[in-house]
Amino acid sequence: MKGFDQNGVKPNSMKLLRIICHMGIYEYTGMPSGIKNAPSHFQRMMDTIFQEEILEGWMVLYIDDIIIYSETWEDHVQYIDRVLSKCTPINLNFSLKKCNFDQQKLLALGQKVSGLSLAIDQNKVAAGLLKPVPKNIKEMQSFLGFASYYRNHNRKFPTELVVYTSYGQKM
Repeated sequence: MKGFDQNGVKPNSMKLLRIICHMGIYEYTGMPSGIKNAPSHFQRMMDTIFQEEILEGWMVLYIDDIIIYSETWEDHVQYIDRVLSKCTPINLNFSLKKCNFDQQKLLALGQKVSGLSLAIDQNKVAAGLLKPVPKNIKEMQSFLGFASYYRNHNRKFPTELVVYTSYGQKM
């Protein structure tokens, strides 16, 4: 998926996204990715387009990441065809170099997905643990958000959360 810029900007909003420079005035016709509401707007658009596929239970969407899963190769080809058939008429394009097909395992949103299993991407955890010890409330909140993302993989998380929360209150 090529992202936000495929999501058009309404004419009355274009003036709010103007860039004025010595060469003239420029307006975005597609949603730029730095706009605060762009991710939620794009997610809502994708959810609307693919509502049927999501409800049928063979597609998961997160903004511009689409995961299609199936039990047979024939079903998988049929699902891909359905997705592409919906995208073509509305000019929703994909970057082929970012697409992966026929994957038995994949990394998605910091998780290793394989069949019916879900595991932590150890590289993400290692990167999070290499960060310095939080020195203020904002840094502690950031760490707790990171740790909370993986709470389903840690049965002791509620107990450990109490320790970190009380530590954060002392800051």
